[in-house]
Amino acid sequence: MLRILGIGNALVDVSVFIHDDSILEKHHLHKGGMTLIDEETETVIEQEMQALHPQMSTGGSTGNAMTALACLGAKPTYVGRIGNDELGRFFMEEGTRQGINEKLITCDEHTGVANTFISSYGERSFGTHLGAAMGLKAEDITEDMFENCDLVHIEGYLVQNHELMEKICKTAKRLGLIVSLDLGSWNIVRENLDFFHHIIRNYVNLVFANREEATALSGLEDAAQSLNYIACLTDTAIVKMGKLGASAMHNGGERVVVPANKIENVIDTTAAGDYFAAGFLYAFSNAAELRTCLDLGITLSESIIQVVGTRLSDEAWDANRSYARKILEN
Repeated sequence: MLRILGIGNALVDVSVFIHDDSILEKHHLHKGGMTLIDEETETVIEQEMQALHPQMSTGGSTGNAMTALACLGAKPTYVGRIGNDELGRFFMEEGTRQGINEKLITCDEHTGVANTFISSYGERSFGTHLGAAMGLKAEDITEDMFENCDLVHIEGYLVQNHELMEKICKTAKRLGLIVSLDLGSWNIVRENLDFFHHIIRNYVNLVFANREEATALSGLEDAAQSLNYIACLTDTAIVKMGKLGASAMHNGGERVVVPANKIENVIDTTAAGDYFAAGFLYAFSNAAELRTCLDLGITLSESIIQVVGTRLSDEAWDANRSYARKILEN
């Protein structure tokens, strides 16, 4: 089994339900996307969210994926930067409890927060104050962080620091690791298009994208055409298509499509993509075929969208682990 390292923005998710888009419009947040906010806006949003009964959990795209991998039975490693504060201690203790090998950098800044606004139909929009996470720098990335790992998974949200992202990719490739990238959000892909093309062509082996992100990268509306476009840039491309399931393609290979199941009770799509990546990578790390990787990715994403936040019950994890064993044995 491949040993997985995740590097990302270490954040605490604070989630609330919203009945309309007024708070998104007020703070100029991208609907269905991620918007970086400053400390002043974060303070205002924090006060406004108190009346909406917020729920708190550890977050960050890569952090969510590593948590799901740990719950499946893998023993991932995670690198991130947190503050020496209450939220930072919460993040660290939760990761330890889940069985993640944490290599966290601590500082005196506030731990980053992802304010998550969930619509009545499950769509989520983020107002993210990176806080301490923003301070993760290229010089913080050392070769010892990659020890005993075979694959590194990173999030597109790290693109706020091009030097950092390239340092991770260069170090991983020099050490012979597989590089996996989740594009993160359509708007950051569009705003950093040339850079994403550069790192994907030169360093990345697996690319995860939803339909909007695939279109932003490729300039093509059709999901199949976008998949083919991305597969020409890297070794393996994966496009998540929501209710239609997901598709994947090796460079020069055939397109594989696995349909989704009909989910009647979609509550919150937060972390759906992160859990998909975790399921896919768990199967991939066990040398499974693309169809099996897609299957487990879809299964995990369908589990998480039926609960609020980024955590599943013990019973749900028992079911997911059982299903993973079943499909990996076939």
